[in-house]
Amino acid sequence: MRRSLIAAVAVTALATPLAIALTSGSAAAAPTAASKPVTDFNHDGYADLAISAPGGAVDGVAGAGYVSIVYGSASGADTAHAKQINRTTAGVPGDPEENGSFGGSTEAADLDGDGYTDLTVSNDKTDAVLWGSANGLTQASELQGGYTDQVKAGDFNGDGKADLVTNNQSTMEVRYGPFTRDGKPASTSSVQNGDDGPQELMVGDVTGDGADDLVTGHAMEEMQHSSRLWKGSKDGLSKTSTETKKFTTNGVIADVDKDGYGDLVAREVDEVSETQVYDAGAVRVIYGSKSGFSSRTAKIDQDTAGVPGASEAAEINGPEWGDQFGASLTAGDVTGDGYPDIAVGVPGENLGDAADTGAIVLLKGGANGLTGSGAQAFNQGTAGVPGVSEKGDNFGESVQLTDVNKDGLADLTVGVPQEDGTTKDSGAAWLFRGAKTGLTTTGITSFSPSTLGTPEAGARFGSDLTG
Repeated sequence: MRRSLIAAVAVTALATPLAIALTSGSAAAAPTAASKPVTDFNHDGYADLAISAPGGAVDGVAGAGYVSIVYGSASGADTAHAKQINRTTAGVPGDPEENGSFGGSTEAADLDGDGYTDLTVSNDKTDAVLWGSANGLTQASELQGGYTDQVKAGDFNGDGKADLVTNNQSTMEVRYGPFTRDGKPASTSSVQNGDDGPQELMVGDVTGDGADDLVTGHAMEEMQHSSRLWKGSKDGLSKTSTETKKFTTNGVIADVDKDGYGDLVAREVDEVSETQVYDAGAVRVIYGSKSGFSSRTAKIDQDTAGVPGASEAAEINGPEWGDQFGASLTAGDVTGDGYPDIAVGVPGENLGDAADTGAIVLLKGGANGLTGSGAQAFNQGTAGVPGVSEKGDNFGESVQLTDVNKDGLADLTVGVPQEDGTTKDSGAAWLFRGAKTGLTTTGITSFSPSTLGTPEAGARFGSDLTG
């Protein structure tokens, strides 16, 4: 039996007036990497959340899928005024289809440059865009350019206008903004990737030049390939790439040591893709520089000094998962010290005799980069966390750091799509508050489809989080 995680002690929140931008640098001597804009659909200054429920029923159609929009407020997530987006929403292309899984993937950016964040929703046939306004997400249209497997936002030419990079296996396309309200980009550029086309897209400014770069994760059949860096510049995203020489997936780019260069923080895996679910898991940090990724790297897992718990794999093809430390990752400044912190999902963590209950770990950024020093861990067995840890909950399957109450401290939303409500796999989300010393259970809230008044059965609420 694998040992369970020992949860960290929570602390009382202290508000500080510091921003949560993912990157920062000295104006006099260091570059300033491009930072991720706040997701704010109604432009009221509070960060908002888009929470996917791809298995939820719509008008009685099982598995049609929907997205719940939960707006931020001074008191946190405003669940009383949540909005549901699905294929019956005016302007969204198509009709609800059985097992259509609308909302399986979402991405946020101000595509038309009007100051309101917009939301793209990828589904089984077409991509839609919901346009932000003073009333939140209202008007919708089809995102032109055809169906894609993935959509990520960035500013790849550094012109201050949001761009989208899309992936459809062998072809990767950059759609440069601004976009028109019928979903048309200002221009496009395509790259052919070959048979091992990107499995993941990770966006951020590695070189500190003000233009976002792209890191892609690659695999073919059961074998993992090296991730690759594609540099952005005033001319847009390069059509050539360089290998990181690491097998990394599911990452984020954030300047964790605040030197002005974005760093890749990603799950490190071995060469065989199909056994990853049984891995103990680890996070690889590859530090950025003016020329791209440097030779400086770090590996962090649950055996690293300061990180609670222990790295535990599972028997391949056995009845339970490995810990999968790093299965989900998100960046944001939880403590308000100017350094991005990293929340790590550990969905296969055991708690006592219950397998795969799941947990999250917070790793803190600092002048020395990302380390295990001061790390915190939480699960549903932690004092103050609502709910009960149960076998197969996979707490931490998705994570998102964003400042929903505008106190200058990033808050953590944890998605748990396998959580059972009154029905199986209805899903739920937990919102931890940021504090000067880290995450805290003070003021913690949880909500689910039943809280929001949306269909529960098999909804898998929390499968994907955008904020």
